[in-house]
Amino acid sequence: MSLKRDLGRARYAAAQGARVAWYMGQYLMARRISGPFNRPGEPQFQPQAPEGDQQRIRDAFLALFALDRLNIEMGLYPAPNDLRVTRALSALKNSSRFFRDLPNVDRRRVQRAGVEVREAGRAEGRYPTYYLQNFHYQSGGWLTEDSARLYDTQVEILFGGAADAMRRIALGSLAAALRGRDQRQVKLIDLACGNGRFLRQIMAAFPRLPATGLDLSPAYCAEARTRLAPWAQVEIVNGAVEQAPFEDGSFDAATCVYLFHELPPRVRREAAREMARLLKPGGVLVFADSIQTGDHGDLDRMLEYFPVGFHEPYYGSYLKEDLPAVFAEAGFELEETTNAFLTKIIRFRKRA
Repeated sequence: MSLKRDLGRARYAAAQGARVAWYMGQYLMARRISGPFNRPGEPQFQPQAPEGDQQRIRDAFLALFALDRLNIEMGLYPAPNDLRVTRALSALKNSSRFFRDLPNVDRRRVQRAGVEVREAGRAEGRYPTYYLQNFHYQSGGWLTEDSARLYDTQVEILFGGAADAMRRIALGSLAAALRGRDQRQVKLIDLACGNGRFLRQIMAAFPRLPATGLDLSPAYCAEARTRLAPWAQVEIVNGAVEQAPFEDGSFDAATCVYLFHELPPRVRREAAREMARLLKPGGVLVFADSIQTGDHGDLDRMLEYFPVGFHEPYYGSYLKEDLPAVFAEAGFELEETTNAFLTKIIRFRKRA
């Protein structure tokens, strides 16, 4: 057993080390191509928080992967299968796309052009105004097939290869909540499922789970359907979280990853009430999003820069949002909170 565990740890360390080196290298290359912060014409960043201790920031980064490995050893979810030829080829292709698009992202950052998609979105007439943004200054906002394919690479480069690991900590919270239950009897909804990245992680851990993904972007829904095709019991539905097209009490469990920091305060409360409506009494909600001011003092300056450098118009208010209070008002009770590097995972239970 000890030898098997040691081999598993060695494989994990090799795979995640290679992954971090790949994405961190691209981050450093992108910064070199783009130039330094506070270039002429770029939104100026004047930090309020003191600069964090670099060793403690590295420690927080490494602690994320230690927790991920521990969850795997506890059997909460399977180890990631990152070292595959097909994944390597896909990573190379996506890296090429990323660097071809980088000048467009830089142009928007310098010009502060965060709403290029607004006119096209209004013409379609199906989206709320808050949604029609080039979040992260990305091409196409949430509205194009290219954006849906490139999003994962953009996020992994931004977080130095840590994004999937942070999502897996949310998966661990869900797995702990469902431990001992027959997964075939648990109906789950992944709210704002995007291109299906997190829902695919869920299905890898719970392959017989009946699941639904909900997202407002038709392009991202189409990509999610392709990724979730191996699981016939998974349905992807196009719609807004704050106006979900499902009956009351339709689900036993819900997940919501990286949505709230991109919602205005009013819509956050609407979304929380809708999550409560969708869940059965006693149902579980696993919520994951950015950490907030004060969660890890050494990272506060990084959090301050994010809305300035990446066009996140609602992120500043999110940093100060009292999330337990928002969800308590909607009918949830707090069960646990875990910080995983730049992500906060909170598990709530709908009051019975």
